[in-house]
Amino acid sequence: MRISIDSKAEVCIGEFSRNGKVRSKDFRKAADHDMNPSAKLIPFGILNVLSGVLSIFFGTSSETSDFIADCLETWWDANRLSYSQIKESVINTDCGPNTAGNRTQFLKRMTEFADRSGLTIRLAYYPPYHSKYNPIERCWGGLEKHWNGEIPDSVKKAISWAGSMTWKGISPVIRLCDKIYEKGISLTKKEMRPYEQRLSRSEKLPLWNIVIQPKYR
Repeated sequence: MRISIDSKAEVCIGEFSRNGKVRSKDFRKAADHDMNPSAKLIPFGILNVLSGVLSIFFGTSSETSDFIADCLETWWDANRLSYSQIKESVINTDCGPNTAGNRTQFLKRMTEFADRSGLTIRLAYYPPYHSKYNPIERCWGGLEKHWNGEIPDSVKKAISWAGSMTWKGISPVIRLCDKIYEKGISLTKKEMRPYEQRLSRSEKLPLWNIVIQPKYR
């Protein structure tokens, strides 16, 4: 199974223009700068590259390694019966600060995810400045095109609009994650040692190609 993951720039909630157009009988005023939003949403997407099924999580706290890992675990729990024959998952991602191949907290959580799911996890990274080739990036373009004419004046409305888009003819699965995440969590070299021993890094691309075997299947 191959999945593509990535986050998108946070969405400010309020009476803000997104510079798009929409058919309407009424004109509505909106601010051209998104200052002092009532809330912020952090979109994180998981795309099954083969089937085209898209899941979008909206966080309300911070984009962290733990947020991303929690989204992956929630996604797997919801889909594990459908993927019961799957033994390995290739995860395409970029070299962003929260998923990078040297991000200790992310690697710790991915090792735990491998053990929890029983999957062999292969982290396959796109090199810097090449994240546009990550398949899920096209999904974000579809979302922007879909809701740019709307004014995201509430969390409920923003999530509703995201759920009404389609990708390859399929509506995405939408979830709200309102857990509070602490920034800057990292492991010391000593704490990381048992996890690093579990990582099988490519000799030529040690930060961009990492395989994690589960302890149990």
